[in-house]
Amino acid sequence: MTIKRMDNVLIVVEDLDAVIAFFVELGMELEGKGPLDWRGAERVIGLEDVRQDVAMLRVPDGHGRVELVKFHQPKAITPEPKEAPANTLGIRRVMFAVDDIKDTIARLRTHGAELVGELERYENIFLLCYVRGPEGIIVGLAEEL
Repeated sequence: MTIKRMDNVLIVVEDLDAVIAFFVELGMELEGKGPLDWRGAERVIGLEDVRQDVAMLRVPDGHGRVELVKFHQPKAITPEPKEAPANTLGIRRVMFAVDDIKDTIARLRTHGAELVGELERYENIFLLCYVRGPEGIIVGLAEEL
């Protein structure tokens, strides 16, 4: 086997504090936040003269992370269309299992989140929905029934 685990998913953002607050409200824990002063990062990502702030958040069980990055230099590039539909090529969402999906939706709405479609039942297994949060980030929510 070549894969041991999935460490994290990277999301590039403009308003780092707003996106951190959204994911903390979802139930993630902030591990750390600050500037990344490692020149090796430039070689890894293939950009020069990089200045960025990074925040790492983890799910409560410790087995998954979301890394948020705000680029100060070079400036981030906005994809088109900004609020891409579900059939757009590329990564569309990150999905989380939650205890109470209706309560989670209500709490995330205080951070500007809106349902992408509707809350739906998948057989007698899950309640599912997509929520669009700050900066158009789509988060899938699943509550086991």
